[in-house]
Amino acid sequence: MSDTSPPEPSKSPAEQQRKPSRSFQPGLWVRFVPLGVVSAYLILFIAFNTRRAKVDFVFSSTRVSTIFVILLPLGIGVVLGILLSQLYRHSKRRR
Repeated sequence: MSDTSPPEPSKSPAEQQRKPSRSFQPGLWVRFVPLGVVSAYLILFIAFNTRRAKVDFVFSSTRVSTIFVILLPLGIGVVLGILLSQLYRHSKRRR
C-alpha cells in the first residue's frame, strides 16, 4: 500500500514573490502608544476630579462631581456643533 498524498497546489508568481509577514508592525505601535497615553490621561483626569461642586440653576441648585461639571457642557457643545453644521450644510444645499 503506497502512501500517496495529494499534490500541493502550485503557487502563483505573486504569492512566490510575496515576503513573509513581519512580526514587528511599527504602524500598529504608532497607533497604540498615543491611544494608551490618552487613555491613561483620561483615567487620571476622572480620578482627580471626583470632588463635589455646587451647580446653581435658575430656581434650584445641586451638588455633583466636578467631572460632570466639565463633561456635561462639553457633550452639549459637541452635540450642538454637530447639529448646527448639519443645518448649515442643509441650507447651503438648498441654494
